[in-house]
Amino acid sequence: MYIVHFMLAILLTALSYFSGSMLVTDGLMVWQALLIGAVVVSLGALAEKWRAPMWLIILIPFPVGMGLLFFLLNEFLVTWITTYFITLLMYTLIHSVFSFFFKFHSLIPAWKLS
Repeated sequence: MYIVHFMLAILLTALSYFSGSMLVTDGLMVWQALLIGAVVVSLGALAEKWRAPMWLIILIPFPVGMGLLFFLLNEFLVTWITTYFITLLMYTLIHSVFSFFFKFHSLIPAWKLS
């Protein structure tokens, strides 16, 4: 069951990056969004597996996701920052919906909303 939750978390995280980028720019390609989702979720999962403190589990994926988005988006700084904040908004919305309706907490395992 863990692998299913892990894969779902990657897909939902990728969806937030893809949709956030589509709202601001021409958008990321699907494979780019999936790459960011896989790296970000994997780093969060590894931090949790290594029993890192909750603040570190939540913090670790942010700079990596930001860096990958900057590199793959290939846009000006203002566009990148706007895209990242829209992506965070989408991520929070997706996490809230899945936590509330489906009791799915693997987007941010340490941050349980329901």
